[in-house]
Amino acid sequence: MLEKSMIVGGEKVDRKEKIEVVYPYTGEVIGRVPLGKEEDVERAVERAKEGFKEISSLTPYERYKILMRASEILERKAEEFARTLVLEVGKTIREARTEVQRAIQTLVFSAEEAKRVHGETFLPDAHPNGKGKVGFYIRVPVGIVSAITPFNFPLNLSMHKVAPALAAGNAVILKPSERTPLTPLMLGEVLIEAGVPEKAISVIPGYGDVGKAMTTHPDVRVVSFTGSRKVGEIISRQVGIKKLILELGSNSAIVVHRDADMDRAVEKAVLGGYAIAGQVCISVQRVFVHEEVFEEFLERLKERVKTLRVGDPMDEGTDVGPMITEKETVRIREWIEEAVGMGAKLEVGGVACAEKTALFEPTVVSLVPPDAKLFKEEAFAPVVVVDPYSDVDEAVDLVNRSEYGLQVGVFTKDIKVAWEFIRRVEAGGVLINEGPTFRVDHQPYGGFKSSGVGREGPRFAVEDYTEIKTVIFDLT
Repeated sequence: MLEKSMIVGGEKVDRKEKIEVVYPYTGEVIGRVPLGKEEDVERAVERAKEGFKEISSLTPYERYKILMRASEILERKAEEFARTLVLEVGKTIREARTEVQRAIQTLVFSAEEAKRVHGETFLPDAHPNGKGKVGFYIRVPVGIVSAITPFNFPLNLSMHKVAPALAAGNAVILKPSERTPLTPLMLGEVLIEAGVPEKAISVIPGYGDVGKAMTTHPDVRVVSFTGSRKVGEIISRQVGIKKLILELGSNSAIVVHRDADMDRAVEKAVLGGYAIAGQVCISVQRVFVHEEVFEEFLERLKERVKTLRVGDPMDEGTDVGPMITEKETVRIREWIEEAVGMGAKLEVGGVACAEKTALFEPTVVSLVPPDAKLFKEEAFAPVVVVDPYSDVDEAVDLVNRSEYGLQVGVFTKDIKVAWEFIRRVEAGGVLINEGPTFRVDHQPYGGFKSSGVGREGPRFAVEDYTEIKTVIFDLT
């Protein structure tokens, strides 16, 4: 049993009330953490005010060294973190190890950005009234950042918020998902061990009351949230006058044109559709295939999906682990049944692997109408929809027929076709001959429409975690 204390301004705090952490594969309780309350947020904010003074007074090089030290500690503890990720998320051990390595890279990129928080000169005398004046601006830390993260990547998505905020000289209060609080708490411990000023870091597990206290507090300057569109809309209405960064998921698409490399397209659809049981904001959910190669692609995809091994996520040979809860398997089964009732065809899978389990068979559904939930909503499940299209205009329309717009993959050898998608698709990222699930942790990452506001990636996050201060000298 893993027991962790919450971290409130660097202090370890316990509570009688606990959140139980459940292993999705077996349903057993594998950990307990204190249940945070609004008063913990108040305490964290008060300590963060002092922590901000401490961390902002450090030189960029000193912050760089601290974060690099944290990356070294995380590297040493990589396997412990990976195994904990398996237990709280249910992702496979191979996926968990990948997440840890990505988190290390996110930390290193953030450390490097600590040395690049700089401004720029401008010319006041380019204006008729600016004669005799010189000007520039600098970037200064905002103060206190509230960060809220989801269950699917509790370590790396926490790192994407916490590390750049610290690099820029801010204090941070993190609320991880109540389902997966263990690795974020372990991350907080690593950062303190590395030398982050203790009052500048808090990790408070809890529910909506904690989140609301963090997002509405008048002394918080930036709110960064990754999660569902529904919660993102609630936060956007309640934050007040603050900077707001939202990453709200998607129902990402792949387009397979008639000249596509079929082997690569199939493999990317499989890798993107079933990783972490499809519980990734940029999972491949919708695949649009040119009608000339539709049947070939569908058959090859089905055969490849049948080879996926579903089961124990600690087993090195497992490809697909459980969903986060059994309740989610019931929901996605209902969505599939709705689509089939509307004329779709269930090609592979479509059922839970056994009763009272969160394991769900990797599924392929074809000919899904755009009005079905499976097409228009975010499935967050190991399900891939495959529909045909006749020309580029129709494919663009199908991709854009969504309230989301995070990333899309396009497979074609024709640069003109590729450019049509780059130009016309409403998404934050267009990947050519690559699946939408591809992400390097220093890229600008974010979406259009209901997929969110702002961009992550350490360099781009630092822009949101700093304010521009303009300086003008009159030299007359």
